[in-house]
Amino acid sequence: MTATPSEPTGRRLEGKVALVTGASRGIGLGIAERVVAEGGRVVLTARKQEALDEAVSALGGADHAVAVAGKADDAEHRAAAVATAVDTFGSLDLLVNNAGINPAYGPLVELDLDAARKILEVNVVAALGWTQAAHAAWMGEHGGSVVNVASVAGTKPAPGISMYGASKAALVSLTESLAVELGPTVRVNAVAPAVVKTQFARALYEGREEQVAAQYPLKRLGVPEDIGSVVAFLLSDDAGWLTGQTLVVDGGVTLTGGV
Repeated sequence: MTATPSEPTGRRLEGKVALVTGASRGIGLGIAERVVAEGGRVVLTARKQEALDEAVSALGGADHAVAVAGKADDAEHRAAAVATAVDTFGSLDLLVNNAGINPAYGPLVELDLDAARKILEVNVVAALGWTQAAHAAWMGEHGGSVVNVASVAGTKPAPGISMYGASKAALVSLTESLAVELGPTVRVNAVAPAVVKTQFARALYEGREEQVAAQYPLKRLGVPEDIGSVVAFLLSDDAGWLTGQTLVVDGGVTLTGGV
């Protein structure tokens, strides 16, 4: 029998306020669920208000979560979401840069350069923008913790999704540089998941999940809760002497040469 995601055993994030981007579903929602389960409150962002409203309801309503719809690479949206966190809940202690896109598949030599620019804008530049906004509004004076959601595709070549992988490699580098610049009051870490069963990653496993999972030593694909539990650890004081690190959360697949 393979291990399953852990249930929260405490309230490590009691009284903390988090902002999670790309949080209407999938990994982002899984992270938000864990934040709330551990005592935190959360501001969710994503593009579609209806999906965000459903997520807020699933998290227990306005006492636990609020939502601000918009595009991650829109500076006005970032400012509005950060302001909502401080105005609604009184602080912004935690930031999770989870929003990401991968609109292009295939070899790099055939990649539309506008698509390449958009991938970098959303996956890297926007993450820096969110961090800048959170730092200016709260963390610069009060401290905090940032977690960037990278990917195992950013740790080694990833044929077919190479630009996405390049953007995630850049995000890992950004994590390290921010950790150096923002310490000691702000910690910045990252997670690098393998294939997690979400709508975003569906093309990587749909119709052949058993075959894909067979490559993993733990013999299953990830689920959002797997990532949420690790992110909650990195956000919490339990990770108080960790910064600039990227934790690979992959069911062991990179040990066998897979991505």
